[in-house]
Amino acid sequence: MFNKQLLNKFKNLDTPFYYYDLDILIKNISNLKSHLKKNNKVHFALKSNFNDKLLNIIKSSGLGIDAVSYNEIKKALEIGFSPNDIVFAGVGKTDSEIIYSLNKDISYLNCESFQEIKVINEISRNLKKTVSISIRINPSIETGTHKNIETGNKENKFGIDINEISHLLDMINDFNNISVVGFHFHLGSQIESDLPFLKLCKKANELNELFYNKRFNVKYINVGGGLSIDYEEPLNNSISDFRSFFQIFNNNLILKNNQEIHFELGRSIIGQCGFLVSKVLFTKKSFNKDFLIIDAGMNDLIRPALYNSTHKMINISSNSNKNKNYDIVGPICESSDIFARNYNLPLSSRDDYIVICSTGAYGESMSSNYNLRNSLKSYFSDTI
Repeated sequence: MFNKQLLNKFKNLDTPFYYYDLDILIKNISNLKSHLKKNNKVHFALKSNFNDKLLNIIKSSGLGIDAVSYNEIKKALEIGFSPNDIVFAGVGKTDSEIIYSLNKDISYLNCESFQEIKVINEISRNLKKTVSISIRINPSIETGTHKNIETGNKENKFGIDINEISHLLDMINDFNNISVVGFHFHLGSQIESDLPFLKLCKKANELNELFYNKRFNVKYINVGGGLSIDYEEPLNNSISDFRSFFQIFNNNLILKNNQEIHFELGRSIIGQCGFLVSKVLFTKKSFNKDFLIIDAGMNDLIRPALYNSTHKMINISSNSNKNKNYDIVGPICESSDIFARNYNLPLSSRDDYIVICSTGAYGESMSSNYNLRNSLKSYFSDTI
């Protein structure tokens, strides 16, 4: 993939930068769509990447948007997504964000507490509107993923305690300015086992009966996302296994009255198409460690520092037949600015190009200007 021709193109660009292979993205979306049933709807998690060019590809594919802020809703509308294809989620919506979403007539709001539902009902009444909502439920399911990206366990801030749902439905039954159109879960990200999803289906079926018995005829069951990608061998496994993921829910959820299954996916759609391209500034030996100091830092890709995550790294310019273990670090004035420890690479030198793979999701979108560093530019396979 990273041949001499592409390397020569990289040499004309200032590093570090993000590089997106659009063929990977387009093939991945095509694979996703080929395994969707008619009653399935996918909303792309905008928080994973809000690059305009990528969003236009996603919009043209017919996917919707999962937004978690005013600016994400605004961005989706500017790109051209229909309000009916936008879902507004998030545990802490401000009044102004709620008002904006209602005035834009987005599809529905995922609500995460009784107080939030009450506030939305009051705001809707003042605006003389009836708003569609979905109730986010915390099912208390452990997933085995990193604790910082687990969102459906009882210790997490997200959703309403599953044991309180029956009482909640009784309390909101006389709220005249909301319409409960669905219920919603999200277990977490990068979940590598099917078991949590199977457990979720069982609980969703029980809740579907509860909603039905209390005369809430919901249209949507939103199961969130969580499908993992291969960070170890991304170049060999760039296409996500949507077939198996969708089958879990299509085969195990018991639907009523033409209900739909909604998904919110980010990483599994866009993660493998992105690469962070950097150069070696210096090599350094200190005590018993060999360091590669590259020009990309934790401000450009925070996942390794925040989640202790691992990314495959490639030296695309070294011709050495010898290898060495390096601690690969950035220039930021933080000891946590480390991309990998004891990582085996070909013998590397100043000005070598180091590519960090699988950075399409939560790379550019989580970057910052810490240390007053410049924001990175993005380049694309069709125009570079």
